Amino acid sequence: MDDGKPSGPRTKWWSRPSTDRDRPAGPEEDGAAATGVADASGTAPAGPGGTTGPTAGERLPHTTPDGDYTPAPPVAAPPPAADLGTPAPAEPAPPAAEPHVHRTQPLHAPDEYSTPPYGGPGPWAPAPPVQRPVATPAHGTPVPPPYAGTDGHGTAAPPVAAAPAQGGQEHHTDPWPPPHTVPQQHPVPQPPGQTPQQTSQWMRYDPWGAPRQPLSHPGPGQGVDDVRPRKARRGTVLVGAALLALLAGGIGGGVGAYVERNGGLTTVELPQSGRDAGGRAPDSVAGIAASALPGVVTLHVNGSAESGTGTGFVLDDRGHILTNNHVVAPAGSNGDITVTFSGGESAAAEIVGKDSGYDLAVVKVTGVSGLTPLPLGNSDNVRVGDPVVAIGAPFDLSNTVTSGIISAKERPITAGGEKGDGTDVSYVDALQTDAPINPGNSGGPLVDAEARVIGINSAIRAADSGSGLDGGQSGSIGLGFAIPINQGKRVAEELISAGKATHPVIGVTLDMEFTGDGAKVGGKAAGGASAVTEGGPADKAGIRSGDIITEVEGQRVHSGEELIVKIRAHRPGDRLGLVLTRGGKELSMTLTLGSASGT
Repeated sequence: MDDGKPSGPRTKWWSRPSTDRDRPAGPEEDGAAATGVADASGTAPAGPGGTTGPTAGERLPHTTPDGDYTPAPPVAAPPPAADLGTPAPAEPAPPAAEPHVHRTQPLHAPDEYSTPPYGGPGPWAPAPPVQRPVATPAHGTPVPPPYAGTDGHGTAAPPVAAAPAQGGQEHHTDPWPPPHTVPQQHPVPQPPGQTPQQTSQWMRYDPWGAPRQPLSHPGPGQGVDDVRPRKARRGTVLVGAALLALLAGGIGGGVGAYVERNGGLTTVELPQSGRDAGGRAPDSVAGIAASALPGVVTLHVNGSAESGTGTGFVLDDRGHILTNNHVVAPAGSNGDITVTFSGGESAAAEIVGKDSGYDLAVVKVTGVSGLTPLPLGNSDNVRVGDPVVAIGAPFDLSNTVTSGIISAKERPITAGGEKGDGTDVSYVDALQTDAPINPGNSGGPLVDAEARVIGINSAIRAADSGSGLDGGQSGSIGLGFAIPINQGKRVAEELISAGKATHPVIGVTLDMEFTGDGAKVGGKAAGGASAVTEGGPADKAGIRSGDIITEVEGQRVHSGEELIVKIRAHRPGDRLGLVLTRGGKELSMTLTLGSASGT
């Protein structure tokens, strides 16, 4: 991390000189004999010319009164010899007045394994010039002349030897010499007449002295005079920053209050169409629903063992409501039935009549005025593809409207049969629709484009349960079935008039186990009687046991159930044309339908 200190090579301080204690010899003194630095007594060994004393460029310390060390003046280096093999003349001894100073020893103990810092024993290579870096100033900072180097980064140039002083000794202006120097074998002479440059900040740094200025601030130490103006400037900056913060806070608070009270700096208003009159075309789904909904009701049935929800619609202003038999069946003989109208009004209802063979029932409410009966259409006029709308309360969601088309006509279906004796089985020549019908839609109206009832929603085909009434909880898959209103109208009239309905019959017992194509007349009836009722419509027409009926009014019949459905689609007394097979021969005949009481 750059902390403002010089990033160049640093001087390593191996030991600190001391005047009052001896230290064991370090690696430098261990190699004195080899390097020629000093002997044990502090006197330098003889040089190449036999001269003893300090090596060229070596400085000797001397003590000050406070016990600290100040550097001794450097000794002038001898001029280089012309011939390296010729001994140089001996230098004169220093003046007697100069006190002899005992050379101090390094602080660390000698290495008993003789491993100097840079390899094994032997002659040392010439030491590189001592680097004296200073902190690199920032870009654009003026560099004072003492620190301006030739490289443009403020690095001080190497010191140059000055002219000899009095007494033949060189006087150096640097008061703090490097603590550790290595003698050079071949000193480089300096050009005469060149004055030494001022030393850098690095050379005035004493790591053991009192705390002074950091290395990155050259010049004299920071005193009281330097600190006071800086504190004043810092205080001015802090006051300005505080005022700016207060101003920004006031502006921000004002803007925030405005935004909070007015909902933003600008009002956002999205385009939207205006309200219309609410009118819809009468033949649209919305128009049909608006016309039919007032006549549709929701039934809630509670009995001793079970309960259920269904739909019905108003038949007349006397309070008669038509629905499915399986909707009111849970009430039994003493259950409760509540009718809720589309406007939210509720009223109690009682059963007028019901018929399990047609899966129809009529209930009546009393004391209710303003009823809206639904008009009845003609199911014989319906064509495949006609649009239809179904209204009901699927899963007790009252006034639910769905739409679709007539998918098929005269689709024979059977439902019920939970009792096991066949008395609760319904046979319906139904209208098929893809309008979504779900549990709770039962008994509701299926209306045409003119809001006329053309069917009573009764059953759905579920993916997991086959065809059947919506007594289960399976959802719609687009296969819904409705009782044609022509059949519902006749049954409803009989239930209101007599409390029960009549069924058209031909007077035969069918073999329901027959798996061939058509409806086969059985061999024997229950109790061993003949399968053809004596004196009945079939007997009068000439039908015999074992005959297979294949057509009714020109429509193919594939099973006994389908024959019943086709017959129930007519009224008693209607004449039907039949086609049958007897002994491999095809016969045609006509009969008049009889009547039987329903259950």
